Amino acid sequence: MNLASHRLAALGSALLLCAALAACSSPQVNDYAAEQPVLDLRQYFNGTVDAYGVFTDRSGKVVKRFTVVMTCTWQGPPGAETGVLDEAFSYSDGTKERRVWTLKRGEGGRYIGTAADVAGEAIGEEKGNVFRWGYTLRLPVDRKVIEVQFDDWMYLMNNKVMLNKAKMSKFGFGLGEVTLSFVRR
Repeated sequence: MNLASHRLAALGSALLLCAALAACSSPQVNDYAAEQPVLDLRQYFNGTVDAYGVFTDRSGKVVKRFTVVMTCTWQGPPGAETGVLDEAFSYSDGTKERRVWTLKRGEGGRYIGTAADVAGEAIGEEKGNVFRWGYTLRLPVDRKVIEVQFDDWMYLMNNKVMLNKAKMSKFGFGLGEVTLSFVRR
């Protein structure tokens, strides 16, 4: 092996180590298990909730501002409730959009969510004051529909306010972030 091959192998090993360390250091839902106030999605997303948000691109520039009015209801026996979160979006460019989530509660604070523009199922979990879920959203872009992955974190601040930060990616590359503030009426 020549010197260039050794350097390339060393660089490759260093990159793999960095990736492995980054994966180990990313936050997990269990990290927030003792945080207060305790989040119960069924209580927070019940009734009308307003949200105010921005979408930022990779550089951090605000690309779009938006508001959301959510009408939220739950039905079913305790421990196996199904929720409907009907979201009406109004964007700063005048466009409007609607997304209707159906959430099913499972064991141990786990949730499965579906919506018309979500590919497959959204899988989530709540612990302490946090809810995290991941899903693939179908987004219309330039007359095409692309699928982007969301890593979505919600942090309950008090019984009225919850903050939300979602990272968007495609093929593992960051596209931008959505930041929201939810306010219960």
